Amino acid sequence: METVEPKAYNSQVGALAAIAAGYRQTIGLKSDGTVVAAGDNKYGQCDVSGWRGMVAVAAGNAHTGNSHTIGLKSDGTVAAVGWNKHDQCDVSGWRDMVSVAAGWRRTVGLKSDGTVVAVGRNNEGQCEVSGWRDMVAVTAGDWHTVGLKSDGTVTTAGNNRYGQCNISGWRNMRAVAAGYLHTVGLKTDGTVVAVGWNKRDQCDVSGWRDIVAIAAGSNHTTGLKSDGTVVAVGWNEHGQCNTSDWCDVVAVAAGCAHTVGLKSDGTVVAVGRNNEGQCDVSGWRSILLPGK
Repeated sequence: METVEPKAYNSQVGALAAIAAGYRQTIGLKSDGTVVAAGDNKYGQCDVSGWRGMVAVAAGNAHTGNSHTIGLKSDGTVAAVGWNKHDQCDVSGWRDMVSVAAGWRRTVGLKSDGTVVAVGRNNEGQCEVSGWRDMVAVTAGDWHTVGLKSDGTVTTAGNNRYGQCNISGWRNMRAVAAGYLHTVGLKTDGTVVAVGWNKRDQCDVSGWRDIVAIAAGSNHTTGLKSDGTVVAVGWNEHGQCNTSDWCDVVAVAAGCAHTVGLKSDGTVVAVGRNNEGQCDVSGWRSILLPGK
């Protein structure tokens, strides 16, 4: 079996994630391959203290509901904890994985051969990815799944009620992110596009420039700029878009109603809803940096 070399994600296609923001939890991958968590643990979604040899993490997001946490191991296998009502944590048989994503009630995995697997709720067809080929990245929203192909185009599966799957014309993409009912794409020229539900202005990204990474929360969108600052649009009831004073950031993640940033010194900052302690990350250290 092909071994996945331990390394942090970067802003390029096929990126791995060292921080993840879920419904009401935050997950961090440390440089030694262990994992830390903060926030709601009602279903055991923060029970990651025993994880070892991890190279990426993902957290199930949702506009409402429960959550789970996924970890990609250096040997290409996957671990999962948390809510499993729809079998979204049944990943023990997965092999040769190079990336993972967690949505509402499901888990998606990208294999080393560019194919994709998914488990969990499939009522809207969001797990119908068996025919996907030549993929370099995957992301999962609440009811739709998005895949980035090696040629820079994008494919989707699942619910399209609000146009969140209207990506057929997208070209020259380097990253994708899926929220509750919207989809965001980062282009190779550093600009950003978005489709789907825009009641909270979460798709108002047309003016963004010099973006190197993106993250989509339930109803907000975050962009990391090349100078280490962060921009955000969308629902801000809990202050989840209050990132204008952030600097030296190298990665971003967006949860249901909070936003997380990984700084160049391996520390983490967070803003937004903190009722369950999901923003209590000020003591975190040695989180895995991009390219390390």
